[in-house]
Amino acid sequence: MSAKPLRLTAEPDREPRAQYAALPWRRGADGAVEVLLITSRETRRWVIPKGWPIKGMKSPKSAAREALEEAGVVGEVAKKPLGAFHYDKRLRSGRLQRVGVDVFALKVVEERQTWPEMNEREKLWTTPDQAADHVDEPELKAIFRRFRAE
Repeated sequence: MSAKPLRLTAEPDREPRAQYAALPWRRGADGAVEVLLITSRETRRWVIPKGWPIKGMKSPKSAAREALEEAGVVGEVAKKPLGAFHYDKRLRSGRLQRVGVDVFALKVVEERQTWPEMNEREKLWTTPDQAADHVDEPELKAIFRRFRAE
């Protein structure tokens, strides 16, 4: 009879849970595409607005809501995702949860002066290539590198 392997707390457990993210973008004064990054609340890493599904709301609208709450931007959200990335989220319990994130382009039409998480995050408008250099997740880097505004 073989012993079960020990489960380490640093190892992600369960199947990936789903989140939805917005990739906010706009055209700068020179016509070049700019994308928006925000800092995460705990680690202050550069990320994009994302969150858990909102009950009764389709995934693109859920992503757009996160963009408003976390970054203060409103816009036209794509119906289909640009792609997906995965990361390990540390939950309050201390364990890691593997999360799969569908990313939806959000053409920004309004940037609000005030929004719910404005005092908890920093924002950075930058080029898609520079954004790829700022984020940690390899799959998100790839999404930025292939991003083309429509």
